[in-house]
Amino acid sequence: MSGGRQRTLGGGGQHVLDYLKRMQAENPAFFYAVQSDSDHSSGNIFWADATARMNYTYFKDAVIFDTTYRTNRYRVPFASFVGFNHHGQPVLFGCALILNESESSFIWLFQTWLQAMSGRYPVSITTDPDRLIQVAVAQVLPRTRHRFCKSTIFRETKEKLGGLYTSHSTFETEFKKCINESETIDEFESSWHSLLQRYYIMDNEWLQSMYNARQQWVPVYMRDTFFGEFAVNEGTGSLTLFFDGYVNEATTIQILLKQYEKAVVSWHEKELKADYDTTNTMPVLKTPSPMEKQAANLYTRRMFKKFQEELVETLANPATKIDDSGTVATYRVAKFGEDHKAHAVSFDSGETKVSCSCQMFEYSGIICRHILAVFRAKNVLTLPSQYILKRWTRNAKSGAVLDASDSPINSRESVTVRYNNLRQEAIKYVEEGAKSIHIYNVAMNALQEAAKKVASMKNQGSGAVHGSSLANGGSQEMHATEENQTVAYQSQDEKEKKIRELSAELDNTNQRCEVYRANLLAVLRDMEEQKLKLSVKVQSARLSLKE
Repeated sequence: MSGGRQRTLGGGGQHVLDYLKRMQAENPAFFYAVQSDSDHSSGNIFWADATARMNYTYFKDAVIFDTTYRTNRYRVPFASFVGFNHHGQPVLFGCALILNESESSFIWLFQTWLQAMSGRYPVSITTDPDRLIQVAVAQVLPRTRHRFCKSTIFRETKEKLGGLYTSHSTFETEFKKCINESETIDEFESSWHSLLQRYYIMDNEWLQSMYNARQQWVPVYMRDTFFGEFAVNEGTGSLTLFFDGYVNEATTIQILLKQYEKAVVSWHEKELKADYDTTNTMPVLKTPSPMEKQAANLYTRRMFKKFQEELVETLANPATKIDDSGTVATYRVAKFGEDHKAHAVSFDSGETKVSCSCQMFEYSGIICRHILAVFRAKNVLTLPSQYILKRWTRNAKSGAVLDASDSPINSRESVTVRYNNLRQEAIKYVEEGAKSIHIYNVAMNALQEAAKKVASMKNQGSGAVHGSSLANGGSQEMHATEENQTVAYQSQDEKEKKIRELSAELDNTNQRCEVYRANLLAVLRDMEEQKLKLSVKVQSARLSLKE
């Protein structure tokens, strides 16, 4: 699936630019860039708000480039960079309007996105199997493992082999089984060639091209790389993640920006709800294991459930030692009755280092049942720290934000860091302030007092910093104002403008306070209702006993 289509937004292009300029005026950490053609007409557009940029610093290991618009005939060529947060929920890393689908345009887009993300390479990126995108990723992200979306390949295979799918109803099931259930490379190779021979399609050009690219989409070849998934055959059922249900074939450019904001707010609220559930509820433990209790206190609620599933499965997956070479021992782990699906686990007792042939920890970041079975056999009672991936823990967003070389973010990113540090503190403040009417009133008064102090400081002549924003694509040159360039407010108009901006921000914060308070009150009401129901059941049980 490749091409060089040229699209236009009509009068909507200026509408988008006005929106992006307004967003950056409200927050200097908002990044946007425009690639223009030689006569400076509107071209490809990219943007990422401060939250997207900060989220990338925490969850940059696995990225999905969603170009659903290309296959679903969307009116607006809207693409997005998406990842997964510590709850496994989709999180946004940036958006683009791709009007010119050419090799140079995709290269520009990935370069611009990487610049907005401070040059930090992801561990992996998943895209549609497109030649233009493949070239751009290889050039701009040479350190990143590039994977093709498996569901796209399944769909295109069905389109290209429509006659075979119609005449042989079993082919689709067998084809997917070959891809998804092969546990070794040899098993896949054997299954693939057997399948092609059985259906007399050894010379099919499409299947041959997909076989040649097998290392970029067949799960068994990808196990050594982190993709943030929990089954190696999961392989992103679809690229449609963050904006599913918000953007479709009928969405116009004017509606798109509103839907974009709705999706951002909705997913943010879902993350807050998941944070609240993780902090304020305790999961039901299923074993007396100290390791399970440790994991319950470390992981977010959803990730703990994934870990718990693996831990419980150790009861049906005994570990048998098959080799012992000093401090390193090899174990064979298989489920009762499924010896043909055994996995090999290597355990170094000297350094408490362990690896499994299933490589679940490598591609998902959660330790597998096979390793846990060996830990159980070796009486390892708690998870070693090197096997606790911070990005899946409740503290995923805590600590200093580091760049690719593990040094603090430089001064060019200081506005983004300051903004998001304040935002994180504000969220904590809002959550506490919404717990009761009395605390809410105290919090609101404190916010208003803080706003006055900020406005006062601004009036004294403190500088403002403006981030890089706009690219003139004629020369592919990014125009940016350096972060350390200070602009003094020299006129009363500028002072009043900043006061208005701060007042607007305060109003926005107040509105968010109300939303968070309403959400928390709803949760508390649900809890009270559950307590009441349980109380009624207890009373009924007591009455039954008396009778």
